[in-house]
Amino acid sequence: METTFPRLLLKHASERPAAAAMREKEYGIWQSHTWQAMAELVANIACGLHQAGLARGEHMVVVGANRPRLYATMLAVQSLGAVPIPLYQDAVAAECVFPINNADVRFAFAEDQEQVDKLLEVREQCPQIKAIFFDDPRGLRKYNEPGLQSLDDLIENGRAFAKQHPQFFQSEVDLAKPDDVAAMFFTSGTTGNPKGVVHTHRTLLDRGLAGAQFDKLTNHEEVLAYLPPAWIGQNIFSYAQWLACGYVVNCPESSTTVMIDLKEIGPTYYFAPPRVFEGLLTTVMIRMEDAGWLKRKMFSSFMDVAKRVGPALMDRKPVGAADRLLYALGNFFVYGPLRNNLGFSRVRVAYTAGEAIGPDLFTFYRSIGINLKQLYGSTETAVFVCLQPDDQARADTVGVPISGVEIKVADSGEILVRSPGLLKEYYKNPTATAEVLTADGWYHTSDAGFLDAHGHLKIIDRVKDVGRIKGGANDGAMFAPKYVENKLKFFPYIKEVVAYGDGREKVCVMINIDFEAVGNWAERRNLPYAGYTDLAQKPEVYELIKDCVEKVNADLALDELLAGSQISRFLVLHKELDADDGELTRTNKVRRGYIADKYQVLVDALYGGRAEQFIETQVKFEDGRTGSVSATLRMVDTKLFPPVKAAA
Repeated sequence: METTFPRLLLKHASERPAAAAMREKEYGIWQSHTWQAMAELVANIACGLHQAGLARGEHMVVVGANRPRLYATMLAVQSLGAVPIPLYQDAVAAECVFPINNADVRFAFAEDQEQVDKLLEVREQCPQIKAIFFDDPRGLRKYNEPGLQSLDDLIENGRAFAKQHPQFFQSEVDLAKPDDVAAMFFTSGTTGNPKGVVHTHRTLLDRGLAGAQFDKLTNHEEVLAYLPPAWIGQNIFSYAQWLACGYVVNCPESSTTVMIDLKEIGPTYYFAPPRVFEGLLTTVMIRMEDAGWLKRKMFSSFMDVAKRVGPALMDRKPVGAADRLLYALGNFFVYGPLRNNLGFSRVRVAYTAGEAIGPDLFTFYRSIGINLKQLYGSTETAVFVCLQPDDQARADTVGVPISGVEIKVADSGEILVRSPGLLKEYYKNPTATAEVLTADGWYHTSDAGFLDAHGHLKIIDRVKDVGRIKGGANDGAMFAPKYVENKLKFFPYIKEVVAYGDGREKVCVMINIDFEAVGNWAERRNLPYAGYTDLAQKPEVYELIKDCVEKVNADLALDELLAGSQISRFLVLHKELDADDGELTRTNKVRRGYIADKYQVLVDALYGGRAEQFIETQVKFEDGRTGSVSATLRMVDTKLFPPVKAAA
């Protein structure tokens, strides 16, 4: 695409000045921002930043939730030829130090007092920070820090400058070229310092447009922007595709009102990682268990129809007249009200990515008439590599390569990608860049997988994580930890799993229960508990989880390749894995190696055949305080099933 983000903004403002570009919910009321208003806001912020000293090629950090003024600031930075770097708003202050220093950041946008405090806290370690512009003034009235200024003041300064220099903003926008750097996204840094992934206007907009063309997106779409702007997936859906298509992006009032806002907006184009879909289904199941006998019976009966008929209807396959009638009745009494209650009544296209989604979970949503599909991509590929066509959505693949993408599989099983959306480089890290980008333009994904007979890509696991069982009855059998973990996470009672087995004679897992789902289950059985740690160690809960594990083992026994990955032993952790405790990345991916080191005593107990193990763990609370939680954890053996040989 031969354009840039600011030029697209001005194009929409010129062609559809009064049309809504973004909506923001404040104090319970949706406020619309037109394309013309957004363009004026961006111009004023850009002029203000120019006066403040932001220069072409510089980096500016942006920290906050999805807000029109945050997006306007990113556009203003790009308009001056500078580079915005969104950081995770829930990251602790220490996590901001490396990106700020690595990118020589002098200017920062902070949404509110929480983000301002974070940046002020690291100022000693990042002395080059010259100015911090805040959006929400609440709590900041008495702050007297050098360089701290409200965005409102910056906008007023910019407006005055723009009146004196009416051609300045347009001339700056005209200087930008499609191959100029547009943004930088820092990876989660699971094995060391995070890496700055550099993308140009061309790479981001090319992939955004390719995805839009694949799903026939128009300017009539409604999108809810609720995931962190620092995650490239959110940036593609609510920034690159927003400007490429000109649809409306809606910003929820807060993280706690997302579900209410979702129902009010009724998006037509929706994205969520699997854990969001898992959480929604868990909520549905909890509510149904609390419903009356008649409602439960009707739900169960019509869901049986949906599972049998729904996916075929979504895939445009022939369905008998009787089944169509039953499904239509189910749609009237159950599926339609359920979609409406979830906020999906208008969804035309829904995507999930980041982790594999459980097949039953995937089938559930498609069976009730939600066009849920999977995609494959990463920060380095500007997200869109493979997408699933509407009538070819399958739980065990991530779709077909879309326009401009080539895929090949190396002898090691690693997937290589060539695409117009590949990163320009890792910032200040030529060694890491050379490791992932070949001279002829292939990107090493580090994912293991293959293309099936229908041209769909199937992901097994990360290349470095795929291992082998060593010793015992399954010596030499393949072990794919993420595959095992994801099968367990389908169950509503299981929130997170960490599996071990590479180089060992058996597979053992550590499990986090879903506190809400298991708590509801316990309450209905009059099982008292005093918090997460107490509930997690109840014998009844262990039996509940054991049943889930053994169902997964029975399923694995049917897979000739992974039958040796059946789970021999498990324990239920005494605390929830948390990004603040270093156990998860900011995108909620398990840091398996870190957890193995931190809980080495538990790993040893699992593999040493112990029946129980005491552990005390330090935890960090939301207000920054630290404490500890301790418990004696049980280790439980599970039933293993003989592999089922495939028929000749």
